[in-house]
Amino acid sequence: MNYIVFDLEWNQSPYGQSGEHPRMPFEIIEIGAVKMNDSFEIVDEYTSLIKPKLYKKLHRSIRAMLNYSEEELKSGRSFKEACADFLEWCGDDYAFCTWGASDLYYLQNNMDFYYMEKLAFPLKFYNVQQIYADIYDEEGRISKLEKACMDLEIKEDKPFHAAINDARYTAKVLAKMKPDNLEERYTFDIYRHPKTKEDEIVARHAGVLEKITAEYPSKQAAMEDKDLLVIRCAKCGRKCFRKVKWYQNSSSASIAVGRCVYHGYMISRIKFKSAGDSEDSIFVVKKTEKTGKKGFEEVKERQQMLREKRKQKRHKEK
Repeated sequence: MNYIVFDLEWNQSPYGQSGEHPRMPFEIIEIGAVKMNDSFEIVDEYTSLIKPKLYKKLHRSIRAMLNYSEEELKSGRSFKEACADFLEWCGDDYAFCTWGASDLYYLQNNMDFYYMEKLAFPLKFYNVQQIYADIYDEEGRISKLEKACMDLEIKEDKPFHAAINDARYTAKVLAKMKPDNLEERYTFDIYRHPKTKEDEIVARHAGVLEKITAEYPSKQAAMEDKDLLVIRCAKCGRKCFRKVKWYQNSSSASIAVGRCVYHGYMISRIKFKSAGDSEDSIFVVKKTEKTGKKGFEEVKERQQMLREKRKQKRHKEK
């Protein structure tokens, strides 16, 4: 299997939301990619500038960052032609690798705008940015590509913010890390999500038990689903004893802790994602992983802190 490490550059309306197309707020103007074999060696490259159709004038922040001009983009290919060529170049047996999740999202968004055939579902890819954070930062903090290259002493011989250069740098970071369990560190792309219970995704990888659900009409409906709220051990899949009840720790997330009799404390997180079909409809990404007593205590303390804040707020409103 080959690894397709790709990067995109995109433009947006230079006139703000008033000039934005609702189906494609970000228009891809460059595709850059390198192909790596299973020994993390670069064996081929792909690059193409794309002639913009919607946003022909560069947004000021994009212009300041890029290494080419509007005039050069005029000589680019159409998106459909460049993208079809890129996907053919990828071959039959490959996995996408990107620095962050946005490139894959906007690739599919632009493909949808032109009514191109959709990518496979469910779609696994390797988020090199997150893998780097998991390996090199104790708190899993996200780093910019430039910082990762500097930390790993990767020579900067080409400017950043050109798609082919950033793809090369991302590939070099991956080659430098060479994680033994890379096949376990995949991420599910959620540009598309399950539409029915039968399509729901359940997988155990890299110590995480992950579930991506079908749609719910609202957050409340999701939190009334007893099956969703069951905490299962990320190691053995057994039902855990509830130690900290589910509580909302942000506007888009809830958290709870359970305990497996064989494998100890398990921290479970739910993230609500907009389904886009209606104003309130959502789907859920649920991840459960092993934690220690310290992690359990931290979740419990935050729950108590939020309770106190709510009490104080209610008292002030009286």
